[in-house]
Amino acid sequence: MPFTIDNTILLFSLLLFIGVFTTKFSARFGLPSLVFFIAVGMVLSKFIYYDNAALTQLFGIMALIVILFEGGLQTKWRNVREVMVPSLSLATLGVVLTTLVIGVSAKFILDVSWLEGMLFGAIVGSTDAAAVFAVLGNKNIKQRLTSTLEVESGTNDPMAVFLTVSFIQLIQSPNANIFTLILSFFWQMGLGLALGLLLGKIAVWCINKINLDSSGLYPVLAMAFAIFTYSSTSLLKGSGLLAVYMMALWVGNSDLTFRHSIFRFNEGFAWMMQILMFILLGLLVFPAELVQITWQGIALSVLLMFVARPIGVFISTMLMKFTAKEKALISWAGLRGAVPIVLATYPLLAGMENGHLFFNVVFFVVLSSALIQGATISPLAHALGLSQGKKSVVPHTLELVSMGKTNHEIVEVHVDEHSGADGKELRQLKMPQDSLVNAIIREQKMITPRGNTRLQAGDTLYVLARKGQNEEIKALFHQQVTEQDSANV
Repeated sequence: MPFTIDNTILLFSLLLFIGVFTTKFSARFGLPSLVFFIAVGMVLSKFIYYDNAALTQLFGIMALIVILFEGGLQTKWRNVREVMVPSLSLATLGVVLTTLVIGVSAKFILDVSWLEGMLFGAIVGSTDAAAVFAVLGNKNIKQRLTSTLEVESGTNDPMAVFLTVSFIQLIQSPNANIFTLILSFFWQMGLGLALGLLLGKIAVWCINKINLDSSGLYPVLAMAFAIFTYSSTSLLKGSGLLAVYMMALWVGNSDLTFRHSIFRFNEGFAWMMQILMFILLGLLVFPAELVQITWQGIALSVLLMFVARPIGVFISTMLMKFTAKEKALISWAGLRGAVPIVLATYPLLAGMENGHLFFNVVFFVVLSSALIQGATISPLAHALGLSQGKKSVVPHTLELVSMGKTNHEIVEVHVDEHSGADGKELRQLKMPQDSLVNAIIREQKMITPRGNTRLQAGDTLYVLARKGQNEEIKALFHQQVTEQDSANV
């Protein structure tokens, strides 16, 4: 069948269908969805010849912008504040230590030079935001550990990019000034942090002040800010990925017009980009070439999972208040994903002699990491006593259609079995003034709220309130939990 425009569009739609449906299999088998997306790409590579590393790198970076933006939006600042020090230590010192251990190993296993070995270590040195966000998103592991892993994965990509580009530069230009590279690192990180926060403030102000004719344009405006943040920071030689994550962190923790619309749009868009990115990465690899580097891939994967990552975690968090079990889980949950594969295209595009070897081995390492570590995170967390059982629904905000022109919003609150509201009548709740419970969802049925309506665990309440009261309403439920627990004690 010739590849006409219509056939290509048909193939695009089929890939999206396959990507969506494979997420059901990933949930059933406990495997990260990226494994199935990559598998689809590898199967298609038998029928479609694709070797455009430049296009893959471009699409991969665009996908990472979207994924990091969505991940930053979903991250709560109060959780980040508690784990900022260990996360940054893991994202810097942890990545460097992992790079060194794997770099030395790769020098002998792949029979390459010392600098090339370090280049390989830098490529696989960081965890992947897409993989970590996807795997941890539906698991109720202790919040401190989840936050540490998510913030680490969102902030360690710049370090991996810097090390990868620096080693390529040192290989191609042996006389490069190392002192200049070190100054470049601080410039990239500092500028990425500063511009991310600055553009995040500008984005919040613009989204809240502008009055667009269609509510559907607000998510597009937010995404435009994310892409602009990356590109403008990169043009100034800063870390664009770090800037995007910091910008999203600021936006996600601000009082935002059409907040729910922006969040849901970016969640769906991030899934679409993730599906297409991993399928495209799967297309770029040739399965027959993976067979030729099987033992090297297995050896480096084992060393990464059982030696390099644990060394990086235990040393970089040596002075942190983590137990040995918590450090073990952090070590095991350091998933590799799209970032190492995208970084593996850098040597290819640089025309390096071992570029194809690095790409194939990196692909093997990522696939084994996703298959082995991704599938065993939940059982390990449960075995170590770090799982908190079933994950509760996180409250979020829904907007009125015309909220851009009003000062009200709808707050969604979930009543769990430990909530003080469980078993109480609505009139017994001390809700903020001018707030009103509009609807109660119980077992997928809507109940009309009345004063004598008794709440039950599992209920979802939709509360109409003035903007700015949402935290007060959520705190009311949290306070009731505390009071009830104190009474029981």
